[in-house]
Amino acid sequence: MNKKIFLHARVFSEGKILDDYGIQVEQNKITQVEPSDFFQKQDITNAIVFDVAGDFLVPGFLDMHMHGIFDLLVDNGREDIEKISAVLPQFGVTGFFPTVLPHAPKGEKEFLQDLGKARSTGAQILGFFCEGPFIARTGAIRPDALADKSVARLENMQSWLAPNRTIFAISPEIEDMEALIPKMGSPIFITHTAASVAQTEKAIELGARHATHFYDVFPLPGDPNEGARPVGAVEVILADSRTSVDFILDGEHVEPVVLRMAMACKPLTSISLISDSNVGAGFPPGTYHGIGSEEISFAYEGAPARGTENSLHPGCLYGSGLTLDRAVRNVLKFKVGSIEDALTMVSTSPAKVLGLIGNKGDIKVGFDADIVRLSEELEVKATWVLGEKRY
Repeated sequence: MNKKIFLHARVFSEGKILDDYGIQVEQNKITQVEPSDFFQKQDITNAIVFDVAGDFLVPGFLDMHMHGIFDLLVDNGREDIEKISAVLPQFGVTGFFPTVLPHAPKGEKEFLQDLGKARSTGAQILGFFCEGPFIARTGAIRPDALADKSVARLENMQSWLAPNRTIFAISPEIEDMEALIPKMGSPIFITHTAASVAQTEKAIELGARHATHFYDVFPLPGDPNEGARPVGAVEVILADSRTSVDFILDGEHVEPVVLRMAMACKPLTSISLISDSNVGAGFPPGTYHGIGSEEISFAYEGAPARGTENSLHPGCLYGSGLTLDRAVRNVLKFKVGSIEDALTMVSTSPAKVLGLIGNKGDIKVGFDADIVRLSEELEVKATWVLGEKRY
């Protein structure tokens, strides 16, 4: 049977929770969203029927920025990416952009070409996010991999990852920004920056209009004048109605008050949550080897990854131990917003950033059947990707 009907659910649709609703799925699309009693009056003998008994049915989560999970790391290569795709549905993720750090010039072509052959085994691989080399501040990234920021390298990276979609990060203060941005496609993620007001405004005018892991590696520009707080990229991005932002909501990467501030400045559909997860995410607290084979530790479940004394940057943030289902729960835990706010920020908002509204990011007729079943406590109980149960 190709038809599935879900009954007696709390369905999240168009920013609202609809009580005792049902969803009909045919092939890989949502074909009806109606009250449960509507379906019960129809002939549904030719359908597979799921009674979810009051659980939530919500759009699949979209992770725009993640490096790894469990003992798997995007930068380990194609095999790890395919395994990541297989495990992400247990955290409610139905689509993701594997995040690739800049590779050493030697072997970069072969490495990216092999990554580009990765196939979805669970959550859809929607493309690749290249977090570098077009950034100014290294954070946890090795400086030697950032040396070449040329247009030629950009075009090569796009070619080597083709036909996959590629998203690039940029810092507005780097040289040749004006030449790079028009060739990057859309969206373009601003990050790892201490850019001035003028530099950031220029980047936005050129088309860079999303800020990733906002507030993290966004230091104040220059030296403060006595009595005057410096202003730079953060303030410009918050003030511009054309920009969107995303956050790592683990309680340490950014103070929750900052997310509340963004919600006061921008519509909710311009604010997303990401995991920026590293090796060890989803595992118990402990010590692991993650990005760049650096030794990292997690103080508690869902904690940020921090470099140990054996890493290049002891105590430095090396991504997170966050998963998007935990980020949803953290919205309520940190008193940032409602269930509806949380679900919007992991589904509808990233779909808007990625230009996927109409196919992903909501429970509506015509949308992909990417559906997550959540318990009363917002724990993932089941996940369907394009109508197929993947967890």
